[in-house]
Amino acid sequence: MEPSNLSPLQEEGSEGQSPSAFSPDSIPPRPASQSSLEKYAPLEWSSYFDKEEYVTIPGTNNVFHIWMAGSEGPVVFCLHGGGYSGLSFALSASIIKEKARVVAMDLRGHGKSSTDNDLDLSIETLRNDVLAVLKTAYGNSPPAIILVGHSMGGSVAVHVAAMKAMPNVHGLVVVDVVEGTAMASLIHMQKILSNRMQYFLTMEKAVEWSVRAGPLRNVESACVSVPSTLKYDDSKKCFTYRTPLEETEKYWKGWYEGLSEKFLSCPVPKLLLLAGTDRLDRPLTIGQMQGKFQMVVVRHTGHAIQEDVPKEFASLILNFISRNRIGPHGVEIPGLIRRPQ
Repeated sequence: MEPSNLSPLQEEGSEGQSPSAFSPDSIPPRPASQSSLEKYAPLEWSSYFDKEEYVTIPGTNNVFHIWMAGSEGPVVFCLHGGGYSGLSFALSASIIKEKARVVAMDLRGHGKSSTDNDLDLSIETLRNDVLAVLKTAYGNSPPAIILVGHSMGGSVAVHVAAMKAMPNVHGLVVVDVVEGTAMASLIHMQKILSNRMQYFLTMEKAVEWSVRAGPLRNVESACVSVPSTLKYDDSKKCFTYRTPLEETEKYWKGWYEGLSEKFLSCPVPKLLLLAGTDRLDRPLTIGQMQGKFQMVVVRHTGHAIQEDVPKEFASLILNFISRNRIGPHGVEIPGLIRRPQ
């Protein structure tokens, strides 16, 4: 949920044309070109993840959906941003799974997860959801876990790590979210959300908008992830957003308030990935100078680093795991010089 210039694409045949002998009523609508349909057609998740599962939380009506890839190594547990889904990590997962396992969760109110209150996106609820999924999925013998969170999911990852409730959390990666910038952007958020294209006649139109005027830059990733962020509105006969973020405003401040200090206090190796150097606030600038965490500025990307440059993102995650020797034997990256113990 970073501010950006979101100017909606106009649908073909939109209103505003003056009536004439050549009005839309007298001319058959031009079909979308085959190349356009193919370019923005939804892609199957199975080309990237190996399987999907549902985790039912005992004693509740909450069922969380997870995407899984890989069979060996530590678990890279991925948490998406507000309005995204676990498939935001699909392209990255297809690379990471060669060296580690990947689990990407659909958070409450997103993707295929279902709960008794999908609009409760308070940071405490989201944190407890993740802890419940980890506990239910892995019991008392969890594998080595690296928490990776993008935007809102980055805040959730920080809060989970800071709880120290999961002893096997061995690393924390936060993707393009900083308290100072996020807090300053909140006053603009409702306008940004209202400026989005709200309805789409087809999935292809939604994918096209997300790349041409929306938050994504990688067409392949958009073809995989965008459909999972939509739902079909029978009354309007079109697609709209699965998650009504505009109705969750009362929780936004809680996602980011105090985030920098909490991040710095997490007692695990930490990596902060940013899409621009101007996003560091004062506490993080001081912490970075003191060597409290590793920071990498990723060039040529938008807010969704894991979608826009998945190969670079995957490489950064695997190098982080290898450098910190996370997992039973670490992850071997040929040519990487390990940090001395």
